[in-house]
Amino acid sequence: MELNGERTIPASVDETWVALNDPEVLKACVAGCESLERVGDDSFVAVVAMKIGPVSARFKGNLQLTNVQPPTSYTINFDGQGGVAGFGKGSADVALTPIGVATTKLAYAARATVGGKMAQIGSRLIDATAAKITDDFFKAFEAQLQARVPGAPPVVAVRERAPVTAFDWVLAAIVVAVTAFVILR
Repeated sequence: MELNGERTIPASVDETWVALNDPEVLKACVAGCESLERVGDDSFVAVVAMKIGPVSARFKGNLQLTNVQPPTSYTINFDGQGGVAGFGKGSADVALTPIGVATTKLAYAARATVGGKMAQIGSRLIDATAAKITDDFFKAFEAQLQARVPGAPPVVAVRERAPVTAFDWVLAAIVVAVTAFVILR
């Protein structure tokens, strides 16, 4: 599965990078995130409780950042286990590009696979849940960023992406991380 998208963030590249690399900001932005802990320089463990249709589970995920180019890009590699609910693994490239002085384009390109019960519940249900989780992540990220950058205008979605896939929940829940810290120092 592949997912591509971008968002316009009402903050500078540096401000956006700092927020994306703050574990507390990310934990607050991912619905159901119970913990997000650094276990190495570029490694993290996350625990997220979520429900996708009839499947409820607590997912434990490992995140590894590679190709880190502060403050503009990194690749986040992840694998998550949800017991009998299934698993997800993949990677996402996240890039920040300045648009003027106080606005940033956050672009992401992700690839993922899922298995177990989650792979059996149907793509429409997964797609709908993934879309909601992704949108909720960016709304929460906007709120966190506005608290850091008073007077910032709202985040605007600029969607040029394939249909939402199961990767959305993995990215949002174990981020990306748009999303992507979405995680660093």
